[in-house]
Amino acid sequence: MRVITGSARGVRLQTPEGLETRPTGDKVKEALFSAIQFEIEGRTVLDLFAGSGQLGIEALSRGAKRAVFVDSSRAAAALVKENLRRTKFTDQASVIFSDYASYLSRCRETFGIIFLDPPYAESFLEKSLEKIVEFDILATGGIIVTERPEGKELSLEFEGYTRSKDYRYGKTLVTLYRKQI
Repeated sequence: MRVITGSARGVRLQTPEGLETRPTGDKVKEALFSAIQFEIEGRTVLDLFAGSGQLGIEALSRGAKRAVFVDSSRAAAALVKENLRRTKFTDQASVIFSDYASYLSRCRETFGIIFLDPPYAESFLEKSLEKIVEFDILATGGIIVTERPEGKELSLEFEGYTRSKDYRYGKTLVTLYRKQI
């Protein structure tokens, strides 16, 4: 796993051991960043189910101003810190050890881009989307990038948000929500 482009291009990232964390494949990561490539620079990013931190780190490498990484695993939080050190983005990032629901309920910051790539077997994707909209932490014109497995339906629509079609990359589906201006 590596940073695809930008200031940290080519830096290899540490990957988690075991099956608890499932990193986004390079093909999917490249495709989703192609979809938002002109909307990253200067934005604050939330990588809510951070895992290795690769999505937030890729955004920083492409010009995001700052990133917040949240994960409920101590091992994942430590891995994100190591990957930030490797890419020299430590000063532009915060790593928070917390479950997503607790973090969202106390979050008082708004974000330009939010990455949601939770464990596939859980209902965390739907619940986190609902909480993000309820707590209104996405900036006007901001983007939520969701990732899920083929076969897992995502039928949520939110007033004031435009939902993209589902983009299929192998067995992975990516859907974007944009907060209307």
